[in-house]
Amino acid sequence: MSDLPRGLLVVDLGAQYAQLIARRVRETNTWCQIAPPARALEVAREMDLGGVILSGGPASVYAADAPIVPRELLELGVPVLGICYGMQWMMRALGGEVEASEKREFGRTSIAIERSEGVFDGVDGRTVVWMSHGDNVSRLPSGFESYARSKTCPHAAVGDPSRGFFGLQFHPEVTHSVRGRELIENFVGRVCELPGDWRSVDIVEREVALVREKVGEKGEIVLGLSGGVDSSVAAMILHEAIGDRLHCIFVDNGLLRKGERDLVEATFHEHFKMDLTVVDARDRFLEKLAGVTDPETKRKIIGNEFVEVFREQATRFESASFLGQGTLYPDVIESVNVHGGNTAVIKSHHNVGGLPDDLDMELVEPLRELFKDEVRKIGRHLGLESVVVDRQPFPGPGLAVRILGEVTPERCELTREADAIVREEIENAGEHTGLWQYFAVLLPVKSVGVMGDQRTYEDACAIRIVESEDGMTADWGHLSHETLQTISNRIINEVRGINRVVLDISSKPPATIEWE
Repeated sequence: MSDLPRGLLVVDLGAQYAQLIARRVRETNTWCQIAPPARALEVAREMDLGGVILSGGPASVYAADAPIVPRELLELGVPVLGICYGMQWMMRALGGEVEASEKREFGRTSIAIERSEGVFDGVDGRTVVWMSHGDNVSRLPSGFESYARSKTCPHAAVGDPSRGFFGLQFHPEVTHSVRGRELIENFVGRVCELPGDWRSVDIVEREVALVREKVGEKGEIVLGLSGGVDSSVAAMILHEAIGDRLHCIFVDNGLLRKGERDLVEATFHEHFKMDLTVVDARDRFLEKLAGVTDPETKRKIIGNEFVEVFREQATRFESASFLGQGTLYPDVIESVNVHGGNTAVIKSHHNVGGLPDDLDMELVEPLRELFKDEVRKIGRHLGLESVVVDRQPFPGPGLAVRILGEVTPERCELTREADAIVREEIENAGEHTGLWQYFAVLLPVKSVGVMGDQRTYEDACAIRIVESEDGMTADWGHLSHETLQTISNRIINEVRGINRVVLDISSKPPATIEWE
């Protein structure tokens, strides 16, 4: 859009964390846009461009399948920051050399800073960064000097300040790089000299304008409203854009948390006065899931069934040719190769990988390039109450991906009751602050127990508690011994059919937050 502020272009060269780079830029209150290398030059020329960041990626610059990056990006007269692969491509494009390293570097690495200027302004001595590379820059192009080195990498950071060109062999965007955010802030503010005057409210204004342009003056949108923060904020943006031409559909698929349906009806129908239809599809979904145990198959079935419900509901409206969804960027990068890079598909999300090929409705996804915490900020700005904005994330397929094995009405009820106890006790103890998610998982195993001097042989339940900033990485969260004990006692005593409670203490990666 022509009225966008001056900002940065992030070129996605196949990194899992390209959007995390964009997020770090947005944290400096600076507008940025992401593009694959094939469209990078076109997007750059359409923008009021203040600088370019080249992301990392899994390829080697000298490999036959390396991403083809337009060299003209280096001739636009703006500063350029290359990260990992992006640095190596820039060095090679400008006449330097890149070779396979004798010793690869992966994980936390200490570097010595040799020049405390440019992106390293105010950062000196030594610092810890996150390395992930098997190639090294062996010869610098003319005009470049080394800015930092590690034990095995003589050019851990390089720069040509006369052109505003800098390269980092490590990843400043991840939290493991201790002063990485400062380096990005320096590039944005000091090297690119961007004012940092872009705000979250600008995201709303931009998305509202884009929705109006896409849908037109008479188009209508059918939105799948789950009651979670993502679809709720999407509903607010879409309602701001087209008003009563937004038709919210809440599908009770039998896989919801306890009290979910009542909360949605009270919030959006009664409080915000939106057009809301509640569809009771419990039998329909559970019949489709009968006998299914494979997690990807579950996700596909649920995704397809959701779309079929929305498609059926859309026939009630004359011009409802658009399907709205609260898709976030972490959903997208786990499900598809979003920007044309080489990112791996981890698992399909019901609103991404589960959509059928013959969908005859055009998608409208106003949150597709945002992270959860950014969405929460927007929700507060739009007036959503804390009970919605601060709710912990809930997966689109619902309890189906927290029930390992077959999904049945009985197993749904066990999981729903156990999950309610987990949430209630953690919140009653005041230990939910700082946690990303906390929930129960029903395991596909039975174990022997003893109750009232009698043998039992019943299901096991796992408790999953995680801390995270954006859902991209996570660590397991700590609860007090007393709270864990209360949760375990209540589940075993109150949820008939569960006789054992275990604690999941794995991080992401290597695990994912949800079990399926």
